[in-house]
Amino acid sequence: MANGIYKITEEFEKELCDYTKAPFAVALDNQSNAIFLSLMYENVKNLEIEIPSRTYPSVPCEIIHAGGKVKFKETIGITLKGAYQLAPTKVWDSALCFTHNMYKPNTHMCISFTGPYKHLKLTKGGAILTDDEKAYLWFKKARFSGRNECSYHEDNFDDNPVIGWNFYMIPEIATRGLLLMKQFYNLDGSPKHNEDLELPYPDLSKFEIFRTQSS
Repeated sequence: MANGIYKITEEFEKELCDYTKAPFAVALDNQSNAIFLSLMYENVKNLEIEIPSRTYPSVPCEIIHAGGKVKFKETIGITLKGAYQLAPTKVWDSALCFTHNMYKPNTHMCISFTGPYKHLKLTKGGAILTDDEKAYLWFKKARFSGRNECSYHEDNFDDNPVIGWNFYMIPEIATRGLLLMKQFYNLDGSPKHNEDLELPYPDLSKFEIFRTQSS
């Protein structure tokens, strides 16, 4: 249970759960780190992971950082729309998808709030949606340098120890997220539906760096 200023981030996560119908949500500083943590949890070392050839450049980077190997699937056209699976894992890149009741069971859906084209436009941010409680508890500590959501002077780092990363969503961003979530509800309180985004991306399969690092 979060305390002090960290309760704001927890409240934002609860709001994400209510809207997307995911059992658990973990807010992070960006979606790329959400993908990385999800892949680390799934232990993808030496696993070949298939993604569209046209996607955001950080996606193959995070696969490689997590120890996986990138396999590109040819994209028809120059755009990418909606969510896709980092096959064969449970991880989904959902940067272009954010709507009511969007959560797919038995997945880690990585959503994005960064940039002017996203549905929820924060300065920077992302989240992992999951129904795996064990993964949820690991994500919460892994994103915060292995810490619990309290002052490090009060923390017990040996309580379910995790060697983590500094990927935490700061309370100021979470506060903005809470305020902007109101736009996704009608005046009668019913949730709105958002259409998937569609954006152009470069063909990453043409770049030697991704082929070399994955071989």
